Amino acid sequence: MLSRALPKPPKPKTSFSLPPRTFSACTHCPSPPQPAAEEDANAVAKLVLQSDPKTLSEALAKPTFQWSPHLVDRVLKLVWNHGTKALQFFNALFHHPTYVHSPSSFDHAVDIAARMRDYQAAWALVVRMRSLRIGPTSKTLAILAERYASAGKAHRAVNVFLSMHHHGCRQDLASFNTILDILCKSRRVEMAHNLFKTFRSRFNCDSITYNIIANGWCLIKRPPMALQVFKEMVERGIMPTLVTYNIILKGYFMTRQLNEAWEFFLEMKRRKCEIDVVTYTTMIYGFGVAGEVKKSKRIFDEMVGEGVVPNVATYNALVHVLCKKDNVENAVLVFEEMVVKGFVPNSVSYNAVIRGFCHAGEMERALRFMARMEKEGCQPNVQTYNVVIRYLCDAGDIEKGLELFEKMGDGSCLPNLDTYNVLISAMFVRKKSEDLMVAGKLLLEMINRGFLPRKFTFNRVLNGLVLTGNQDFAREILSMQSRCGRLPRQLKLTSLATVLASSSAAGWGGDGQWVQAENVRGGSENRVLDRTCLAVVVHPFRFAFLRGMVLSDQRMTRSRSSELRRRYTEMQNAQAAQGNLCAWCLNMVMVLTL
Repeated sequence: MLSRALPKPPKPKTSFSLPPRTFSACTHCPSPPQPAAEEDANAVAKLVLQSDPKTLSEALAKPTFQWSPHLVDRVLKLVWNHGTKALQFFNALFHHPTYVHSPSSFDHAVDIAARMRDYQAAWALVVRMRSLRIGPTSKTLAILAERYASAGKAHRAVNVFLSMHHHGCRQDLASFNTILDILCKSRRVEMAHNLFKTFRSRFNCDSITYNIIANGWCLIKRPPMALQVFKEMVERGIMPTLVTYNIILKGYFMTRQLNEAWEFFLEMKRRKCEIDVVTYTTMIYGFGVAGEVKKSKRIFDEMVGEGVVPNVATYNALVHVLCKKDNVENAVLVFEEMVVKGFVPNSVSYNAVIRGFCHAGEMERALRFMARMEKEGCQPNVQTYNVVIRYLCDAGDIEKGLELFEKMGDGSCLPNLDTYNVLISAMFVRKKSEDLMVAGKLLLEMINRGFLPRKFTFNRVLNGLVLTGNQDFAREILSMQSRCGRLPRQLKLTSLATVLASSSAAGWGGDGQWVQAENVRGGSENRVLDRTCLAVVVHPFRFAFLRGMVLSDQRMTRSRSSELRRRYTEMQNAQAAQGNLCAWCLNMVMVLTL
């Protein structure tokens, strides 16, 4: 048995867990702020959201607030999801007569700029930190590396690590572990493993390093590779910790190897490992999400019987399992039991129950539980809103979903990228022209707030606007695409022939005539378009749609575009007298060039 290759770990004095990515401001969870400080932060956040950027510096210079690094950091977190406003606030304070930014505030600003993929602005802040002699620190560079990795630029993340000395930061074991953790959690595990093999002798790697690599292999569902890492760990004389065993256990569950997980757990008991609450929580969650709810409950009872005290995370795991695989009523009973026993539920606890109510179709109870959450001092976070908005829209109550979205805009909890994606998708359900106008406005708003839409979302909205006769708005969006270098430069139209046929049947055809779309052969509907040129050729007795495509490697010349326009004008004049062209079809033919 592979598990027997691992030696017995020493009995821990405390519980072990993989260190969280504390270098990321967005994952940092500080102690709850004092009420007075929170009121000041909320007031400043509202001022930032409502003020004109030109007058913001003057407003912040007034002696209304006592500026401190804690207050500035808190405001940056409150306006986190409005990246443009957050950076305006940060830059405006540079003009304050007395206040000087702290390294932590710079780290927040760098993280926001990099999250918006404005890397030039992020590095400009790093340069400014050096000029002020307050950084950058290893944490600052780790933030940049993490943002590069999450954007699919893993090689740049590694380059940040390799060039740390150029920025006055020392490469040590902690920074090495950090870059490995970043790569593994962005699922670039092979790259992390290669980096690990290259530098392990230089940094004298410890159990944390090996645990990070093993955890990475488990994340991509390759536990045999994790076991190989642990074998090497033992061969090099590094004793596995309880974290090591918990990682293997989690890896088995992630690959649905329930029997192997159970045998490994029993092996830990036979070896007299001091099993902790993390181990039991992993077992409860792993068996539960696999559908073994009764076994999950038995393990919970066994845990309590052996004197291991469950924590909030354990209860959250059980509540989540019951909501997903059993029923929400049983989950509520466990939630109430947790409260009675003196545990304070966190946002994860409330969100699990709210999601359970939504999944069961009990939206009113979900909204009441959300109100209870707020009343009991746990503010709904963006995940709470996203869950409720998604299920409201799925249930057809789009208006109520939009009302909840408007509530988020007051500054207490700003919407994030997922919020916009959920609402934009919902706008296509009813196939109404006004709904697609709302989708277009949401797209512009999310871009203005620093979020980058996926190509699919961008093109879906663009196509929808064109199909419903909103060419001017489509041109406005394309204009923004051309101005903003961070937006996707290449556009892809989905199967336009199918879209046109189905949209006409849904009542978008103006005069109600059925549109027969000519089949596009060779899979050309999936080709990449650059500045789409769309031509429509209309025959007297049927409609046939042809697309003038500009492929990514062959731009359409101006003369070719003009030729398409000229031919269509001739065709339009010849057919106008027959009256068989509907208005939306005529609109569709116009070339969307800027």
